[in-house]
Amino acid sequence: MTNRFNNKVVVVTGGTSGIGLATAQAFAAEGASVFITGRRQEALDAAVKRIGGRVTAVRGDMAKLADIDRLYDAVQQQHAQIDVVFANAGGGEFAPLGSITEEHYQRTFDTNVKGVLFTVQKALPLLKDGASVILTGSTTGISGTPAFSVYSATKAAVRNFARNWILDLKDRRIRVNAVSPGVTETAGLNELFGGGEQAKGTKDYLASLIPAGRVGQPEEIAKAVLFLASDEASFVNGVELFVDGGQAQI
Repeated sequence: MTNRFNNKVVVVTGGTSGIGLATAQAFAAEGASVFITGRRQEALDAAVKRIGGRVTAVRGDMAKLADIDRLYDAVQQQHAQIDVVFANAGGGEFAPLGSITEEHYQRTFDTNVKGVLFTVQKALPLLKDGASVILTGSTTGISGTPAFSVYSATKAAVRNFARNWILDLKDRRIRVNAVSPGVTETAGLNELFGGGEQAKGTKDYLASLIPAGRVGQPEEIAKAVLFLASDEASFVNGVELFVDGGQAQI
């Protein structure tokens, strides 16, 4: 393990489980001071114990601007600047066209689009010039998935945030990239697929469609995020990095 992020300040939203938790762990293991967010206090407490190192948990819903303000207030109490923002908080559920409700639309766009937008915008006064911003996209942003159109649309929006924000932030040399996971082994995915044997059967089927022959692990997505956040990716800007076993390429 290297110390690429020694003395760096990193914010990871949605850091209590899955990809967010794995990424927060990876940053902390490489020396960063990490701030994580989540909506449930018990999940935050468990994540802090698991992550170890210099980690601070801030309870909040990133779809609520007041909660985002509270996050950055907490950061500012300890640090003058932020080096990395991983705007990862998000979620979705199935709803086929014909059954989409206004509530479903609003909830998904508030979490995945509004939350990402204001997580990054409100970080700007604290973001160091030359900082790195990583957004969580999805392979669904470029491909069709039955009954998943609203979620997919939010991830297409997130991908295009990266394309545009690199122009808005070019004078400050802040890089913005998107990491787009494919099917990844997380509690959220199991819940989406109905849990238990039903989830296992769905994952096994999806794995058969992936050139790598399996679903991904959160730690594999985390490695890609850390690469994009690091000086090793100093000339990587505005890209969508698929971490999906090749699924998006076929």
